Amino acid sequence: MNATNKVAIVTGSATGTGAAIAMALGKKGYNVLINYTKSKNEAEETAKAVSALGVDTLLFQGDVSKDEDCRAMAQAAVDKWGRIDALVNNAGRTKFVPHQNLDDLDAQDFHDIYAVNTIGPFQMTRACVPYLKESGKGRIVMISSVAGTHGHGSSLAYVASKGGLNSMTKGLARTLGPEITVNAICPGMIETRWLREGWGDENYEKNRVAMTKRVPLAKVSQPEDIADAVLWFITGGDLVTGELLIVDGGMHLVS
Repeated sequence: MNATNKVAIVTGSATGTGAAIAMALGKKGYNVLINYTKSKNEAEETAKAVSALGVDTLLFQGDVSKDEDCRAMAQAAVDKWGRIDALVNNAGRTKFVPHQNLDDLDAQDFHDIYAVNTIGPFQMTRACVPYLKESGKGRIVMISSVAGTHGHGSSLAYVASKGGLNSMTKGLARTLGPEITVNAICPGMIETRWLREGWGDENYEKNRVAMTKRVPLAKVSQPEDIADAVLWFITGGDLVTGELLIVDGGMHLVS
């Protein structure tokens, strides 16, 4: 039985961090719209797991870089449940390029990454704002990165896109209060398939071991660690908006 009847949209929630966020919200009684672009089978598995918690789910295939998909996603949630209480902008994109390899990035790479990481969250926010305001206690959480605060990351294009997202978080927080809070989570390395595929198995393991040895808490983030932080912003933090919360085991202290 759904204890809250509240509704959350989590973009990019078929796998990894997005799936963990969907599960965490389901455990709190939120009905969850699970968004994916290509990972249909994984999205269906995530929806099944969230539904098993006693809440409703809705699968939506859509690309956040397309405004029409963002508007349709918000409308689908409202058509099914009549409300939106929380939006988690988790969908992300990158290209793995060492920062010193300037010639391996071009303008199109920047456009493609910004379209998902920066423009996508803006478009999703714009589509959901009317309904978040109606909820009386709307919550928006951006999944950003320490790439946007400290300049480390999979590529300079990714770093720039997350820096833009962080600045936009503050601007939206100033604009959308008092009805809606807007905050961002800035993870460091997270143990996910996304990083393993991007780095390759050997480099992934090398980076994971090195990171574990370097960070003060001697731990690389799991998707559930990020989900816990998201949950706090959504279910608590009534007087917190415009914040960038670093969740990286202390990596930013030694980098």
